[in-house]
Amino acid sequence: MQILAHRPKNRHRNGPAMTDSLMKLSVMRDADPQITFADLEFLQQGIRMEPLLEKISDFLDDHDELMELVRCDLERGLKKPETGRAGLTPDQVLRSLILMRIKNWDYRELRERINDGYTLRKFTGFYCQPVPRHNAFNQAFNRLIASTVERLNDAVVEAAVHDGLEDGKKLRADTTVVETDIHWPTDATLLWDTVRVLTRLIGRLRDIVPKDVPRFASRKRAARKRMQKLQRMTAAQRENQQASTYRQLLAITQEVLTNARRTLKATAQSRAKTPTDMLTLEELRKDLADYCPLGDRVVDQARRRVLDGEQVPASEKLYSIFEPHTDLIKRGKINKPIEFGHKVFLAESAHGLVTQYRVLDGNPSDEDHVESSLKAHRKTFGSAPKVFATDRGFDNTHNQKTCRKARIGCASIPQRGGKKTAKRQAFEKSPDFKKAQRFRAGIEGRISVLFRGRGMKRCLAHGEQRFCVFIGVAVLANNLMKIAELLIRRENKKKPSSRVA
Repeated sequence: MQILAHRPKNRHRNGPAMTDSLMKLSVMRDADPQITFADLEFLQQGIRMEPLLEKISDFLDDHDELMELVRCDLERGLKKPETGRAGLTPDQVLRSLILMRIKNWDYRELRERINDGYTLRKFTGFYCQPVPRHNAFNQAFNRLIASTVERLNDAVVEAAVHDGLEDGKKLRADTTVVETDIHWPTDATLLWDTVRVLTRLIGRLRDIVPKDVPRFASRKRAARKRMQKLQRMTAAQRENQQASTYRQLLAITQEVLTNARRTLKATAQSRAKTPTDMLTLEELRKDLADYCPLGDRVVDQARRRVLDGEQVPASEKLYSIFEPHTDLIKRGKINKPIEFGHKVFLAESAHGLVTQYRVLDGNPSDEDHVESSLKAHRKTFGSAPKVFATDRGFDNTHNQKTCRKARIGCASIPQRGGKKTAKRQAFEKSPDFKKAQRFRAGIEGRISVLFRGRGMKRCLAHGEQRFCVFIGVAVLANNLMKIAELLIRRENKKKPSSRVA
């Protein structure tokens, strides 16, 4: 049973509102459901969220344009988004995604925590509605694209500037590496991955259309034995046995690739018994067609490296058939000389807001990002920062000229290599330069918080698009938390201090 109520100005501060029958929101569930007796009882309990979540909720309520960006992604590709079964609203999707990154939960824990907690139900906008299963959150989050998350971050930073929470007078920048979810790549393990994945897909196709898929002998056992033999070889054994074992493993992999292509050709006109099986059949054929070219690349680079003795350039190497976009990153770190993932550029303001982030291709030098960073800062704040601090990896002659041209008061970039002039030595020993370098060290802590607190150390999502979304949402959660802290700090300053009698 539902009761009538007046529509409040802010539904998350006052609860769900009455639905206007004339207003239709183009999403799969009404954004403003009618208030129920259960919701009324829920609100009468006097439940309050923790201060940070409460401020984040209020900030999101005051900026409806953020929900509009999410709504466009949820509607993308739908013929009639206003009809169909009920789904998640843009507000619930964005709030749940932010909560997931703030708490660093997985999908199952996110669903369980929202379902069991009154305060989290209030924050995410579910109230007394049933919380969907964890895969519904996954499907909703996968609708978001990287450009939308980037626009969300830009809108949040602009709102913080408009509200007077950030002035952009200081800027510090650095790069880091976020790992992709892959195992340590070797030629043997990549060949083995190709054999086992293609064999599995062929087997699943045979289960759906057994008469159309040709019969092949399984080569998984033979491939696994040779992969394990290569992994366990000593240095002395490699001199005599490695080349011959790799030839056998390469022959097996090529045989499986040939079988996969024969299967694709044989099932081109296949029809399954049910519509569900037909969708599964098309998806399996698509996966098979995607993995075959990747398998060819693995075979080619293994032959060039091991048999021909060629040094394959890093840009031509494939480090995983599951995450082919993965780059090899060398940053000269003693504890981690080689990392597999993507290099990420971050720029942070004095108040802890990450005003810029970019997922970079390959392993570019840090010095390539100074000019673009200053341009982006000027676009956001209207002027260059008074203090710009980085480590020595960003230094070169062009960047020093760029900082002087931008009229930056203190460009604290230590000189990299070469003999310092007396003027340069005096500048780097000046109090302003040293103070700016102490300010620069703060971004190391911000990266650590993003890694440990927001789960940005390793991306478990699949694909390059999901990787960029993952980075963007981690930055978004960080910025919203900093904005909430700044709002709380501002309110505490306005409160009159109690006088001691």
